[in-house]
Amino acid sequence: MLVDTDVLVWYMRGDARARAEIEGQNGFAVSVVTYIELIQGMRNKRELSALRGAMRQWQAKVLYLDQEISTRAAGYVEEHFLSQSLQLADALIGATAVTHRLPLLTGDTRHYQVISGLQVQRFRPAPAG
Repeated sequence: MLVDTDVLVWYMRGDARARAEIEGQNGFAVSVVTYIELIQGMRNKRELSALRGAMRQWQAKVLYLDQEISTRAAGYVEEHFLSQSLQLADALIGATAVTHRLPLLTGDTRHYQVISGLQVQRFRPAPAG
């Protein structure tokens, strides 16, 4: 399974459903785009160190961009940016999932609905309360 950025952000915010989903996996993958987005959300080196530790604990594998992923993502953006506003990060994450034949766990299903061949598993955070 490829886990999208939003699910990991919910986890870091203490969401019970995200915790159950992440901790229930026996390892999972993230796109390097997700990993970079998470790093950009860190406020200091302590938080960055905690993220690195969590990635090890989760047995999360970072999947890097290659020519196939880049080519797919460029095609998705060419086809869907003007009509659906498909963004670069979403195109790269979606292309990573398709290329590696992994389902994508995300709460932002509308971002990915235009990508054919992508298997999306919807994540819903716990109700606020």
